[in-house]
Formats: sequence, C-alpha cells, structure tokens
Amino acid sequence: MSAPKQTRVSIELVPRSRSGLRAEIETLSTRLPGIDTVNVPDLTRFSTRSWHGCTYARPHYRAIPHIRAVDLNPREPLAMAAHLDEHGLDEVLIISGDAPSDMSARVYDVDAVSAIRRFRQELPHVRVYAGLDPYRQSLSKEQAYLERKLEAGAVGFFSQPFFDLRLMETYADLLPEDVEMWWGATTVTEEGTLNYWRQRNHAVFPRRFEPTLDWNRQFAADVLAFAREREQHAYFMPVRADAVAYLSGIV
Repeated sequence: MSAPKQTRVSIELVPRSRSGLRAEIETLSTRLPGIDTVNVPDLTRFSTRSWHGCTYARPHYRAIPHIRAVDLNPREPLAMAAHLDEHGLDEVLIISGDAPSDMSARVYDVDAVSAIRRFRQELPHVRVYAGLDPYRQSLSKEQAYLERKLEAGAVGFFSQPFFDLRLMETYADLLPEDVEMWWGATTVTEEGTLNYWRQRNHAVFPRRFEPTLDWNRQFAADVLAFAREREQHAYFMPVRADAVAYLSGIV
C-alpha cells in the first residue's frame, strides 16, 4: 500500500510592491505555520512579474508563479526560464491571460494548451499546472478542455475559487485519480466583491452564502477538509481581508 499523499496548502499573494510582498511573507511565515506554498499571479498593472515575486517566498515556501500564455513570444526563448532555474522554481501555473484593455503591452496568439506543451518540451523538469474554471462554459466542455491540457503535459489543476462544496464534488468526480488538484477558496465579504464574482466570473453561490468573514472562514475549513479527504491540495486567496484573520486556526 502506498503512503498517503501530503496535502499542500498555498496562499495566493498579489505582488503590488516588492517591499509589501516581502513583509507579507514574513508575517505569514510566523502566523500561519500550516502554509507551505505561495502562488503569485502575474498582473500586468504591477511591475513585479510573478516569477520575481516567487523569489521572495524562498526559502520559507515552495513557490508557484502564474504564467500568462498570451505573453509567450513563440519566436523567442521563454523569458522566465533562466530565472526559474536560478531560483529553484520547479512548478508553474499556466493560464490563458487576458489582453490588456488599452493594448499597451504586446501579446501573442498563444493559448494555454500550446503554452503547456512548450513548457513540457523546453523545461521538462518543471511541473506544469493548468487552470480549471467551473464557470466559463458547460461542464462537458470544461471536462474536454481539461483533458486537452492533460494531454499537452499538465500534471494537475488550480481551480478558480469555489463557493459550493457540491459543485466541487461534481468536478472532483470528473478528474482522473492521479491528477494533482488544488481546490481554491477566496474571501467575499463585501457586496461589491460578490457582484464582481457573479457578473464578471459568473460564479455560483449557494443560497445560504453570507458575505461575512465567519462564513468565509468556515468554507475555507471545509475546502481544506475536502482536499485532505482526497489527498489533494488547497489554496486560499484573501481579497480585501486580512490573511491571518481569515486563516488563523484553520491552516
């Protein structure tokens, strides 16, 4: 019988500034001992790229940068490859990436599947995760999209944040048993944030949902228990909420 897989716990930190990111990581390393991984989104409105932000998480944490497929010039070497190797960053999350609203940055006609395949070919030692979004299309189309990503070389998925365990269970049943899954949760404690998730991401909320820290804390605990039961992983994305207040006593 194989040994049980250890559940990893990640926190998503936005690199608004390098000094702020360093301070946040230092605080979390002492206040939330159950976290072992940091994942960093790549947001074009900030100057710190995700792979640079991940550097500040070391050596406290394992770190996973988000890589936008649309930023990858197909005619040039991968811009972050040397940095990943230099700093021991051996996991990435490939997302499609949105074009900038003002078209101020150069983007390319590269989709997530192509980007995953390229990473697996050029950086075979790097473990590549892909995105799972339960809200963007029908369940059958999302399942087919996940299968294409696995065929391209993804080892697992980071989900968009869920708000309903029943929907999580539905997607869990669709995934092969050997896939590494990171189940996500975020904080929604204001009406504006709730409207954002409903209107922009078409997120599904249960009828008993409440935009309170208490509700979000209980759901975070439920997500972590869900992941542990399946020997999978969990990540948490504090938004307009103090990470320690959100996760203290849970991770």
